[in-house]
Amino acid sequence: MRAVVQRVHRAEVRVAGEVVGRIGCGSLVLLGVARTDDPSDAVALAARTARLRIFPDEAGRMNLSILEAGGEALVVSQFTLAGDTRRGHRPSFETAAAPEQAETLYERYVHSLAALGLRVATGRFRAMMEVEMVGDGPVTLILDEPKEPREDARP
Repeated sequence: MRAVVQRVHRAEVRVAGEVVGRIGCGSLVLLGVARTDDPSDAVALAARTARLRIFPDEAGRMNLSILEAGGEALVVSQFTLAGDTRRGHRPSFETAAAPEQAETLYERYVHSLAALGLRVATGRFRAMMEVEMVGDGPVTLILDEPKEPREDARP
């Protein structure tokens, strides 16, 4: 699994003009699922996301997690994060999870964040979405789970 985590002042996602998810201060998470991912990856990545120290403390240093800062998370599925652009100009999505597997792991990730105490909003899985955010910093990080590639993963 791969998550692009952006610290935001606010963010929202729309489907066909309708707002389906909105947060104030917190993190916008774009989440991609690979076919080699499993439920333990979703749980581990959610824990890493929730404990990532990217929010400022009283001294202005990035020393607080979203949990400690009282932030919210907006999680948007993004299968293109599994794209491979190493060959040519057209990305390959061979390593992306099938939609059924990806949706199950996306939901596991979302529920795992909520179980840690975060207020979580979401986009709509498999929908064409418009994502709008006001970045803070900007602070953007990429998290991968598992941290090391598996032997069964394709290059």
